[in-house]
Amino acid sequence: MVSVGYFLACETWGPHDLVRQARWAEEAGFERLWISDHFHPWTDAQGNSPFVWGVIGALSQVTRLPITTAVTCPTVRVHPAVVAQAAATAAVQCEGRFVLGVGSGEYLNEHVLGDHWPPADVRLAMLEEAVELIRALHRGDRVTYRGEYYEVENARIYTLPEEPVPIYVSGFGPKSAQLAGRIGDGYICTKPDRDLVRRFRECGGEGLPAQAGFKVCWAPTEEQAVATVRRLWPTEALPGELSQVLPEPRHFEQASQLVTDDALRQAVPCGPDLERQLAQVRAFAEAGFDEVYVQQVGPDQERFFELWRDEVLPRVRESAVAAR
Repeated sequence: MVSVGYFLACETWGPHDLVRQARWAEEAGFERLWISDHFHPWTDAQGNSPFVWGVIGALSQVTRLPITTAVTCPTVRVHPAVVAQAAATAAVQCEGRFVLGVGSGEYLNEHVLGDHWPPADVRLAMLEEAVELIRALHRGDRVTYRGEYYEVENARIYTLPEEPVPIYVSGFGPKSAQLAGRIGDGYICTKPDRDLVRRFRECGGEGLPAQAGFKVCWAPTEEQAVATVRRLWPTEALPGELSQVLPEPRHFEQASQLVTDDALRQAVPCGPDLERQLAQVRAFAEAGFDEVYVQQVGPDQERFFELWRDEVLPRVRESAVAAR
């Protein structure tokens, strides 16, 4: 049975709004939360990017839902030892209902301290070493570590959860899915790609959770929804590796001028048709994902939660029961 969660978008909402949406999600029957971790939004129109660890602390006080970062990059902008401490504190605040989702990051967020942005293979190697270091610190020992990319001297985390924080690894191609299977406690993706899930499971992830997320835009008409997506999330239809290599929101805005409305309709279920939104959940479930997270784009948040509470989530559960 697929578990359905809500995706909190730090790029488009401030901390108070995100806390409010988490409450609505729990009241509507969503079972868990994703939350993005950015320094910059993708475009200036999105208009936000609060510090995720502060938001998670607030969320821990208002919801009992499990929370996953989707995703944190523990390699360049923030040293993995600092991420290890932040994740341990979040897990304590959430009483164990916290997953550290990690990935190799985007130039958009990671270049802000003037560091070199390495090629993809190096970023994956850095991620693997960062996860190794985070796990060592989460064991509670005093750690001195000298790896190829990171050094830690006499470091110990004192505030730790009862169990080590699970670390899920994101991957959007074969190499990263393979790495997720080899080093992760779970897998994170945003594509309903059965081959990537298979690669993850064949490379060590058999029996481990696979999470995925997608965006929708409910609005009274499809035209209104497409206009909202074009204003706030035109980057959803950008191809290839652009999301990893463009440095500033203005560059994403420039690239998004090439995105057509038809491409946005293909990338994001738009308008009042809930069947398309339900079909997207099913597509991820059929691809092998255990947890699916949905994000409503735009201002119609309350109406979205009402519709999913009354019409979509009951049908997801009915489908799961029928499939048994």
